[in-house]
Amino acid sequence: MKVISYNLNKHRAAGELAALVEQHEVDVLCLQECDSTDIPERIGGLRLADATQRNRLGLALYYRENTFRAEEVRAIALKKSLHDYVLKPAEERMLGVRLRDIDHGRDVIVASFHAAPLTALNSLRRHQIRTALTELQNLGPGLPVLMVGDYNYPVFKENLGQKVRDQGYELTLSDTRTYTRYRFFRGHYDFATSMGFDIAHIKTLPQGQSDHLPILITAEVTPSRAGALD
Repeated sequence: MKVISYNLNKHRAAGELAALVEQHEVDVLCLQECDSTDIPERIGGLRLADATQRNRLGLALYYRENTFRAEEVRAIALKKSLHDYVLKPAEERMLGVRLRDIDHGRDVIVASFHAAPLTALNSLRRHQIRTALTELQNLGPGLPVLMVGDYNYPVFKENLGQKVRDQGYELTLSDTRTYTRYRFFRGHYDFATSMGFDIAHIKTLPQGQSDHLPILITAEVTPSRAGALD
């Protein structure tokens, strides 16, 4: 399964999506900072599962409709930062979808996630990540889970990685940094947390109109989990 996660930087990079989907033969597309009033129902062979509605800048998730079927969608609000209270850019910061793999006859969960900005504390972002991962299990207990997006967590990722492992998940970074706008804040912002998936690699794609670089995740359900689900 190929998944692209892309923070569109206030929807500026929306025009790049069709080319990205076609070039990389994407199965799932997870977006952050998109304008839900200005996104199509389909991009290439991908169909819109859902988009958040309560955000000024929201989340969206597309899936390849000849491979998957959307079974259930859940968008949740997470603990707010001061930035959220004042500017109200995003209330729903996680959008999860349970997808039915048609060929293999099993379900997986994929989610788009956008943590609070750098003005918030890492402790708040850890709380948001922990809550989001817990909520995703409610979409299907025991199912493989892949949550990708903008984690806004450029430093002390070792601590975050341990917290994520304590929940039974793995944290995986891309091969190069994903944010380049400000010299002192450059680094890995966009990555993945997973359970029941083998992440072959995460590649940072070339920069477009966004201050974030899109990432391409190549993953498959772990063999032991696949056998249990079939």
